[in-house]
Amino acid sequence: MPLNRRQFLQTSTTLAAGLALSKQNFARNIVQNSFFEISLAEWSFHRDLSAKKMTNLDFPVIARKQFDISVVEYVNQFFKDKANDTTYLSELLKRCNDNGIKNHLIMIDGEGGLGDTDKTKRNQAVENHYKWVDAAKYLGCATIRVNAYGVGDREEVQKSAIEALSKLGEYGEKENINIIVENHGGYSSDGQWLSTLMKKIGRKNVGTLPDFGNFCLKRNNGDSPQPACLEEYDRYKGVKEMMPFAKGVSAKTYDFDEAGNCVETDYVKMMKIVKDTGFKGYVGIEYEGGFMKMFDPSLDYLPANEGIAATKTLLEKVQQQLA
Repeated sequence: MPLNRRQFLQTSTTLAAGLALSKQNFARNIVQNSFFEISLAEWSFHRDLSAKKMTNLDFPVIARKQFDISVVEYVNQFFKDKANDTTYLSELLKRCNDNGIKNHLIMIDGEGGLGDTDKTKRNQAVENHYKWVDAAKYLGCATIRVNAYGVGDREEVQKSAIEALSKLGEYGEKENINIIVENHGGYSSDGQWLSTLMKKIGRKNVGTLPDFGNFCLKRNNGDSPQPACLEEYDRYKGVKEMMPFAKGVSAKTYDFDEAGNCVETDYVKMMKIVKDTGFKGYVGIEYEGGFMKMFDPSLDYLPANEGIAATKTLLEKVQQQLA
């Protein structure tokens, strides 16, 4: 459907107002006096979505009906060509309104590296993200998550990312949308590098999305779809460094022990770090599944619905301990 920008924003305001009214009726996943509310990241269903067992339009309905979660986080690759499609976005928003769902953020991939040292490519990457800022506003989201990826010297990449994120942040500010960077490999998985980046940008609407599981700085070049990590940044140190700029948290899980605890991350220790920084906001379930299978093919992992449920139970348990 052809898109006129003025019509786009006028329609988004009307639909977002309807979404705001529905928020009053949410059954919130929050313990009294807790510092966070549970949201659900669409990436938790990445295998089902890739296999066409569900669609992006199904996601918010499943979040509510199967898990009683009322706040969702989208991944743009599952509706890649729909950023400017008002008919599609209106249908998605209607399903959210009908099920009492709040749209929190959209995770953006495949639109270019915002730390690219080539100015032409970097500027194109910035412009590629504009449509997702508009789509986020249309859906009533507060935030888009982006990548500060670039190849080259760490100082050069950081300088490039400062320029790009400042420009994108300026555009996002006009629409009241936050621009946040996740630790997502390379320099961005270095907590010191990313926190320094945020300090140098110094914009209120540009921040971070600490992910508990994405601290691999360097992987091997093997044939495995998930090559082994050769160098990893300390996840607890990294989250602590990122939290002063956080506008959300990604609760990544892969595997669980018999007691229901996350194998790779001490959630009590990690969530205490989150709490001690004064954070109050959304902690998004992002069940990846099968990390240990990479090292031992005989191991299995929980399907998405069970992994999400296990992560939610774990977060609620920690929520009660730290409340």
